[in-house]
Amino acid sequence: MTLIAPAVATTTIDLADSSVRELNQLLHDAADGTSWVVESPVGSHNIGVGISADIDVTVEGNVGYYFAGMHQTGTATVHGSAGVGLAENIMSGVVHVTGDASQSTAATGHGGLVIVDGNTGARCGISMKGVDIVVGGSIGHASAFMAQAGRLVVCGDAGEALGDSIYEARIYVRGEVASLGADCVEKQVRPEHLAELAELLERAGRSERPEEFRRYGSARNLYHFKVDNAGSY
Repeated sequence: MTLIAPAVATTTIDLADSSVRELNQLLHDAADGTSWVVESPVGSHNIGVGISADIDVTVEGNVGYYFAGMHQTGTATVHGSAGVGLAENIMSGVVHVTGDASQSTAATGHGGLVIVDGNTGARCGISMKGVDIVVGGSIGHASAFMAQAGRLVVCGDAGEALGDSIYEARIYVRGEVASLGADCVEKQVRPEHLAELAELLERAGRSERPEEFRRYGSARNLYHFKVDNAGSY
């Protein structure tokens, strides 16, 4: 006997006819395993915020601020570019943008995977707390500022002050780095780093080789108390 899997239910929402609030409510109420297509986004803000069901959401066009903010599970894809705060505070799941993203991509992200095929603006991965980020192009200045945990992979170049005040996050850059921030240093790429890079690149659909990247991380000076730095009170 041959078992045939049931077809996945797909619902199309046109934002020319519906509001973002109505769309988000439908996504919050959606059943696991369903598929959603969003048309005519025209740069609207806050699309797909707080998704907590294991669903697949595809947006046909550009989105504005905070797309897939607080994302908890499932997959959200933008066939276009995204504004400020893409996937801010993501907890799990996958968020994928085929174009570019603006500032603060995946800021404070705790988990999950954020993929940007193009470039991102300043402060990509700021205060990241466990999220994995793969950028196919370049990133702007002050990216991974105070990055606490997770991995940031940059297939292009990085702007000024990369990893300023970084904690234990790992940064991999294939291209040039304009400058490193306070306490961020280049580190040796060991076999375990090549293995995790290969896994991340594969998940992001990239063809770059892990051996082409350099690794950066914390020198671990800023968050250790030194009596010489203590003032008189």
